[in-house]
Amino acid sequence: MRHPALALFLLLSLAACSGSSSDGITSVPGRGAISIQVVPNPIVATKVSGETYDFPFEVVVRETGGRPVTVTNVSVAVNGPLGLNLYEENWDAARIRSMGYNPSLAANSELRMRITPRKEVPDDRLFSSVVAELRVDAVDDGGVSTTATTSVTVRR
Repeated sequence: MRHPALALFLLLSLAACSGSSSDGITSVPGRGAISIQVVPNPIVATKVSGETYDFPFEVVVRETGGRPVTVTNVSVAVNGPLGLNLYEENWDAARIRSMGYNPSLAANSELRMRITPRKEVPDDRLFSSVVAELRVDAVDDGGVSTTATTSVTVRR
C-alpha cells in the first residue's frame, strides 16, 4: 500500500517531525529512506562586504533504506527571534540537476550538494538567534515518499 510522507514541517522546531528521528533519518522497512546532514554545523557566515554575507554549507543526503530514491526537493527556512522569517529557498530536482548534481541516489549511496546563499544581514545581533530548518523530500523507486529534516544554527 502506498503511503504519503508523514512529515510535518514546523518552523523553529528543533525536533524532527513525525516519521523522522531528531538526527534527520526516516526509515520504514522495505522502502527507500533518507538521512540528511549539514556540514558545517553550525553554518559559518562569511562577510562579503557591508551587510552582505555568504552562508556556505554542504547538504549530505544518504539513502538508508536499501532502495534507490530520487530527491524531489531540498528546502531551507532561516528564522530569527520570535519566528521572524529571514530567508527561504527551495531547490527542486530540475534545479538540483542544473547545479550539476544528480538527484537520483542508488541504494545505500549519498549525494553531496554544495550550496552558498548570499544574503544581507542588517543587524549582526541576528546571528545570536538564527536557526535554519532544512528539509529533504524524496521518492523511492516504488513511488513511496520519504522526508528528512534537521535544524542547524548559524554564526558569524
